[in-house]
Amino acid sequence: MELVLEDGVVRGNGAAREQFYDSRGYGRPVAEGLELAPVEAAHLLYRGDVVSIQDAMNGDALDFRALLSSAAVSEIDFLVYKDLRDRGFYLSPAREGWVEDPAGVDFVVYPRGNGPWDDEVAYRMRAISERTAVSAASLGEGVLAVVDEESAITYLETDHPAIEGSSDIDPPTGVAADLLGDRVLVWEPPSRLYHEGFYGQPLDDDTGKPLQLSLVEAASLAGRDVLDVAGGEDAIVECGRDVEGERFDRRLAVYRTLRERGVVPKTGYKFGADFRTYADVDNVDSLGHSELLLRVLPAEHAFTPRDIALDVRLAHGVRKRMVFALVAASHGEETRIEWLEVGRLTP
Repeated sequence: MELVLEDGVVRGNGAAREQFYDSRGYGRPVAEGLELAPVEAAHLLYRGDVVSIQDAMNGDALDFRALLSSAAVSEIDFLVYKDLRDRGFYLSPAREGWVEDPAGVDFVVYPRGNGPWDDEVAYRMRAISERTAVSAASLGEGVLAVVDEESAITYLETDHPAIEGSSDIDPPTGVAADLLGDRVLVWEPPSRLYHEGFYGQPLDDDTGKPLQLSLVEAASLAGRDVLDVAGGEDAIVECGRDVEGERFDRRLAVYRTLRERGVVPKTGYKFGADFRTYADVDNVDSLGHSELLLRVLPAEHAFTPRDIALDVRLAHGVRKRMVFALVAASHGEETRIEWLEVGRLTP
């Protein structure tokens, strides 16, 4: 049985198809026999199932070392492929014509017990080095397999979640407040502003007065005519931009959107995030744990895998889910926000 590498594909005869595809899910069947991606052929060489393959260009016999050292195979792809095979999965390299919709992924992984002859897919997976930056816009509805410098692999599941809650309050209007430094103080706050809406933090817990509001909270409330502040919403937004630059506009847009969806955002500073969020707030006396840590980023942001790993690890450690709010540039009055959730996965 002879396997030949030609034009980026390793080809074999009917015997190769029977031995490698029919019984073990390698490659894809064709009329002439079998086609293998080079990473699959490298795995067969590594296992000793094949002694060598022939390079059609020069006639050389390639062993595992030679093939892995060639431009035909990425060592990152091989490490991920091997790890998933070791875990008992069949998987197919995502090549045009081999799998449905191969764009943006390196492998299609099938549920345990299933193979490329079945229709069900467990994971659509992308393999990268820990040193490879990845654009936020390219993530979602797939798995990122990150290979670190010691060849250990971390699997990160990405998705576009629905962010909704049931928190609701009908706040009063015309509440007097002062802009002081980088916060706003409400000297005589209506009780329901904090106790039901979870806006701000009282300076004195016994009296509930004065109520300290962050700039994003205050700008959101001023925009709804809840607060009466000298200079109005514009003064608060200007102060926020002086403190944070363009980041303030992104955070304000996300804050407003979350409130509109019945979700209460509070500062996530202690966790290194922009917000922690509560989906269901009746009153602060019965407040549960926050569910999400949320970081606000521009839509064009590119992650380093190390930064993602830090955020995900921290969120998991405090029993929360890690979500990124990707804010696109405003067009008139419209700001587009895409939600990206990332979590650890053990295949």
